[in-house]
Amino acid sequence: MILVAYRHGLRVAELVNLKWSQVDLSQGILHVRRLKSGINSTHPISGVVSRALRKVQRMYPETDFVFVSERKSPLTDHTFRKILTRADSESGLNMSIHPHMLRHSTGFKLANDRVDTRTIQLYLGHSNIQNTVIYTQLASGAFHDLWHD
Repeated sequence: MILVAYRHGLRVAELVNLKWSQVDLSQGILHVRRLKSGINSTHPISGVVSRALRKVQRMYPETDFVFVSERKSPLTDHTFRKILTRADSESGLNMSIHPHMLRHSTGFKLANDRVDTRTIQLYLGHSNIQNTVIYTQLASGAFHDLWHD
């Protein structure tokens, strides 16, 4: 769950509501349905995410939702927060991680990799680019290699 949320910049509600009908493992595509008037998009699924999703699918082959409880009901945002808290405590970072930090981490990672602002906007589903520029304003490597002496 953490990997999928981070790699695709999903909000917690988008993550817990993710359905297998949005995932095409044979084509390596994830159809992202954005909330909060966001822009829906289609993301490529990387090999590591594909393998993780296939493992989840083998565990619960007959569910509509990707992430489910042992009772095969969709996980709640509260449950995902517990998962993050546990991961935080096991990592030893003690950062009080919350789900939206994963989405922000995606934006900052893409900005630091010098992905253009418009691409980041569409990837995260921001309908207003002002919500995207916060990532590019703080990108540490933005000015590197502007001049070649």
